[in-house]
Parts: sequence; C-alpha cells; structure tokens
Amino acid sequence: MNYRDIQDLIDEGEGFAIELKRKVSRPQKIAKTMIAFANTKGGTILFGVDDDHTIVGVESEKEEMEMIQTAGSYYCDPPIEPAIDIVPFKKKDVIAVTIAESDRKPHVLFVDGDDELKDGTNVYIRVDDKTVEASKEVVKILESENPDAPPLRIALGDNERRLFEYLDEHQRITVKEYAREINVSPRRASRSLIQLVRAGVMRIHTNEKEEYYTRAF
Repeated sequence: MNYRDIQDLIDEGEGFAIELKRKVSRPQKIAKTMIAFANTKGGTILFGVDDDHTIVGVESEKEEMEMIQTAGSYYCDPPIEPAIDIVPFKKKDVIAVTIAESDRKPHVLFVDGDDELKDGTNVYIRVDDKTVEASKEVVKILESENPDAPPLRIALGDNERRLFEYLDEHQRITVKEYAREINVSPRRASRSLIQLVRAGVMRIHTNEKEEYYTRAF
C-alpha cells in the first residue's frame, strides 16, 4: 500500500470497508474490528488518522504493530493474519491494516477479563460504517459459509408458501412475525428462515435495532 492508496481511503472516509483510528488501542478492541471485516467482506483499518481525516500519525510503529499482531493471533479465533503496511504520509507514519474476507467464518472474539465483552455471541460483523455484534441467526449463516459446512437440504411446504404470501403483501418479515404467522416457536421460525437464507431464497438484513428478512430476488 502506498501514499496514493492511503489518500484514496481517507478521501472515501469511514464506511462498510474502511475504519479510521487515531491510535492503536487495546488489542481486544482492535480484534473486534478485524473480526467484523473478516466475517463480512473484508476491509482496511487506518491507524494514525482521526475521524475528521486529520493525519496524527502513530507514535511507535514497532509497539503498535505488535499490538495489532497480538489482536489477530491471540484475540481472534480462528486467528486472523492481516496485511500490515507502514506508509509515510505528510511527514507522519500511518499504519494500514488490511483484512481479507475469511473462508473460516465465523471468527470469534476471545474475551479476557473484559465485562463489556462477556455477554452475547462475541462474533462481530460490519453494518454500514459500524462494527456490531452478530445475532445467533447471523452466526449460523456465517457457519454455513464455511467450506466444511455440511451440504444443505431444504424442502418447501405450507409454512414456506404462507411466508411468501406474507411477503407478497408486506415485503419484509421478522422472526417473531413469521413465528406468529405460522404458529410455531420463534426458535423454529428462526431455523426455517436461516435455512432459506442459506439456500439463497431469502436475504437477512441486519442493523442495530432489529433484523428482518426479504426475498432474495
């Protein structure tokens, strides 16, 4: 990665595949972002760049690179090996950490005495310009993307027909709505929708408030 690449990323600003960080913080927090990119479509973290695009640079490249490597090797399971570049930029150094989309999903954050991170799935994904914790439904979908996942077998019946009729009228549906529509438990409704997402029939939409499903076509 060179000067021009860094400038292009800064000009684009934070988004789905770009995260700007003023400095390298605790490895656990770095690992969250790395995991989110690896579990989604990949991305780049720029250290030494403030949110307003001001170039502040990094203080100790060696120490900060060690924290980044620790984040990927110790706090990510399976481990993540990012590409790390130190790029001279406007008389300061910027660290670019590039994470490819993984074929070993889902990556999980190893929690080491941090109460803030102990509850939930400890699996993170990228949604717009944010790193968010994945729901159990999304985790199952990530698991199905692993090459070692068992083959999918799916049958369409009355419940699926009622689902598509509902979507013809409402365009979108949540797990609770589907459970109520076909009179089953939310757990069973969730499992059915996940199978349909895996089959490419449905698409899951994730945000910070509520997940919903739509037709995939």
